[in-house]
Amino acid sequence: MNSGAVMKQDSRTVKRREMLAGAKATLPLIIGAIPFGIIFGTLAGPSGLSVWGALAMSVVVYAGSSQFIALGLMAAGAAIPVIIATTFVVNLRHILYAANLVPKVAHLPHRWRVMMAFGLTDETFAAVSNRFMLQQNTDYAHWFYLGSWVAMYGNWILCTGLGIALGKTFPDMTDWGLDFAMSVTFIGMVVPYLKNKPMWGAVIVSGAIAMATIGMPHKLGLIVAALCGIATGLSLHLLLKHEPAKAVVDD
Repeated sequence: MNSGAVMKQDSRTVKRREMLAGAKATLPLIIGAIPFGIIFGTLAGPSGLSVWGALAMSVVVYAGSSQFIALGLMAAGAAIPVIIATTFVVNLRHILYAANLVPKVAHLPHRWRVMMAFGLTDETFAAVSNRFMLQQNTDYAHWFYLGSWVAMYGNWILCTGLGIALGKTFPDMTDWGLDFAMSVTFIGMVVPYLKNKPMWGAVIVSGAIAMATIGMPHKLGLIVAALCGIATGLSLHLLLKHEPAKAVVDD
């Protein structure tokens, strides 16, 4: 076997290993998302979506929060422009995720970046961010991303189908309190990253603002909370960064 063939085989091994690692890193978050997906499936019928419509929404939209909001608006008889505008605002948080990942994926071909943009969810972002924190080498990190995305995407579609099927058998599943699992999942995604004062400040402020602005229309409070959290974290980071320099000048 020549050196070129060996290198190609090694490359395939690394890609496969990265994909498996991505899926494995996302598994704990998938477990938390399972009840969320099932509940969406159970709510689809009563909200006016057909079986195929619900499955198509999970396949094409692939955004849990937006899908739930869309169902609620559909059930309330909201106009299509209102549904689109509301889900657009809710998904604006993904711009923040994308801004964080852009420097790490700028070297990839356009087809990869398009795929990654579609597969960008809270869970995949958390798993991939941890991968970038632990390993500086990004040559095959997009395969890690692909593994995370495929695992999460397949789980979401499967759970939607399960929810549709189970919803007919257990019509009161939405009263079981399964939605608490998603809150626990988000807490699990955030806590490992709270390693310094700016991070804690960002989380505390954004959480407080989110609670204070919960009554804002179209979920705009989420955007306000995110911006306030970012401003707080950045301000604390700059203050702490300049403290050593100030101490040196004072000495």
